[in-house]
Amino acid sequence: MSNEEQKDLPKGVVLKEHSYDGIQEYDQRLPRWWLLTLYGAIIFSAVFFMIDKYYSGSESSSERVESELRQINAIRLASSIDVSDNEMYWEMSQISTFTESGEKLFQSTCSACHGANLEGGIGFNLVDGEWIHGAAPSEIYQTIYDGVPNTGMQAWGTTLGQKRITEIVAFILSKNDETSMRASAAQEQ
Repeated sequence: MSNEEQKDLPKGVVLKEHSYDGIQEYDQRLPRWWLLTLYGAIIFSAVFFMIDKYYSGSESSSERVESELRQINAIRLASSIDVSDNEMYWEMSQISTFTESGEKLFQSTCSACHGANLEGGIGFNLVDGEWIHGAAPSEIYQTIYDGVPNTGMQAWGTTLGQKRITEIVAFILSKNDETSMRASAAQEQ
C-alpha cells in the first residue's frame, strides 16, 4: 500500500496488503457493540432452545401437534353433522370432548330411565348388546330424536336438538364394544 492511500484513510484505519478486483480490505477489529449483539443473540437462542425443548411442559412438539389435530377434528365433526353417517358417530365416540358433554346430557335427561351406567331400569339396557330399535348409530340417533310411540321413550329432537343428540349417541357408543355393535347392525340389515 502506498503512503498516499494510507494518508487518505481516517486515523487508526489500516488496509490489508492483498487486493481483489482493486478492492482492499480493512484490517480492524469489529466494533464492540456489534460483537456484543452477536454473542447476545447466540446466548439467547441457546437459552430459548433449552427452555422450549426441556422446560415447556410435559408435551413434546409432536404431542402438541397431535393435540391440535384432535381439536381441529372435533371442530370439524361438530360443524358438519350428518346424522346418517355411522362412521362419524364412531369417530365422535373416540373424542373426549363429545363423550364428556354427551355423558352430562345423558345423566341429566336419560339416566332416570336408562340408569346412570346405561344398565337399564324403566328403559332398556344400553350396554348389553341387544338393540330393539336398531344398533346402527344413525338408528340410535333416530330413536332418541323421534322417540318411540306408545312407550315411555319421548321424542327429544325438539328439546335437545341435533348436536346434543349426536353427543349422547357418541357417549352411548363409547360405552359399547364397537365390533359387537357393528355386527348387531349388520345382522339387522
